[in-house]
Amino acid sequence: MAKVKTAFVCGDCGYESVKWLGQCPACKAWNTMSEMVLDAPAKAGKASPPVGEKAVRLRDVSVEDTARWPTGFAELDRVLGSGVVEGSVVLAGGEPGIGKSTLFLQVASALTTAGKKVLYISGEESLRQIKLRAKRLGASGDIMLLAETEVNNCITRMQENAPDFVVVDSIQTMYSSALNPAPGSVSQIRQSASLLTKEAKTSGAAVFIIGHVTKEGAIAGPRILEHMVDTVLYFEGERQGTFRILRAVKNRFGSTNEIGVFDMRESGMEEVSNPSGLLLSERARGASGSCVYPALEGTRPVLLEVQALVSSTSFNMPRRMASGLDYNRMALIIAVLEKRMGLKLFNQDVYANVAGGIKLNQPAADLAMAASIVSSFRDSAVSDVAAMGEVGLTGEVRAIGQVEKRLAECAKMGFKKAVVPKANLKGIRIPDGIEAHGVRNVFDALEILI
Repeated sequence: MAKVKTAFVCGDCGYESVKWLGQCPACKAWNTMSEMVLDAPAKAGKASPPVGEKAVRLRDVSVEDTARWPTGFAELDRVLGSGVVEGSVVLAGGEPGIGKSTLFLQVASALTTAGKKVLYISGEESLRQIKLRAKRLGASGDIMLLAETEVNNCITRMQENAPDFVVVDSIQTMYSSALNPAPGSVSQIRQSASLLTKEAKTSGAAVFIIGHVTKEGAIAGPRILEHMVDTVLYFEGERQGTFRILRAVKNRFGSTNEIGVFDMRESGMEEVSNPSGLLLSERARGASGSCVYPALEGTRPVLLEVQALVSSTSFNMPRRMASGLDYNRMALIIAVLEKRMGLKLFNQDVYANVAGGIKLNQPAADLAMAASIVSSFRDSAVSDVAAMGEVGLTGEVRAIGQVEKRLAECAKMGFKKAVVPKANLKGIRIPDGIEAHGVRNVFDALEILI
């Protein structure tokens, strides 16, 4: 009888070792090594006949329009790229309680109402719990429910019922009886996702997989999980707040970095068709330390409020904190303001924030950040003007992309003036109702803004 070979695998990063280790040498995590059985090596001898699919020439592949099914939620369809593709696998991750299960139960209800066949597989809740949540959300339709954690049994039920859509909540609870490790381990997540993806490609059913996230914000499990699926979605937002941002970071059938905005209410997720108006609805007009920035998320322009608070400190080291903004960009802007404009910020605490819980990692927000910092430092309010532009180390304002879309959104929301880089005014059509001021450096921009 052949001896069974085992290895110790890290549950966080997938590092393999021949012996147990208290700390993983790769990711430095403690107590994450678990023992698993390795596949037996193939015996040497005569090669077996080839099985599986055959190679096909590129010119012989038929090109047809990919069928997309609307989910009943326009915001989700926008993020996915105009709907769900047949046979695609979508992975959605987010913090506990942010609304993943709520949204996809509502999606399942909308799809069944539209005549689609949906199978909702839950490894975390009982059928009674799902029924109570569906009743609270007002979910209707003939959704097929399955409380199961063994992935092979789930696939058997998928083959029996032949659904159009499948929701798996969550991938960390799934396991295969062919493997020894407990559910949630690297090998179990990888095996379960592989079997579900294979079944989706074979049957043509679209599969939504819900995943947990780690304390760092990444989807728990091996990194290969995100490579196996077609689309990766992330839920963003504060659990204490009501706004939820659904962002696509990978999409084989559409653009990435597209966002959908939802409002979490007692009756479930509600779409926000005008996020600019919602995010600016509580803006305090006439207050210092606030500037409006027209961001571009995918193909959608969104007006955001960039806030700053500058206050003197009695400590030797002033504090710097950024929420929703890149800390390194904020430090760069502060250094430029000190060097090029002579502002004495070395003894000032600086706090920067993006209202609404949205995260910005765009150099085009530099000018709005600089304006809000100077406004708070001088205690002088920024005029009702939108600002956009990248700030260089010499204080120049550099050109950015998609200025026409940003200006159109500003005009739509009632702004009469906007400050843009001078280089962006060449060859563009300025929308009616708004005046664009081109600037070359930060000093000229602040003269207009403050």
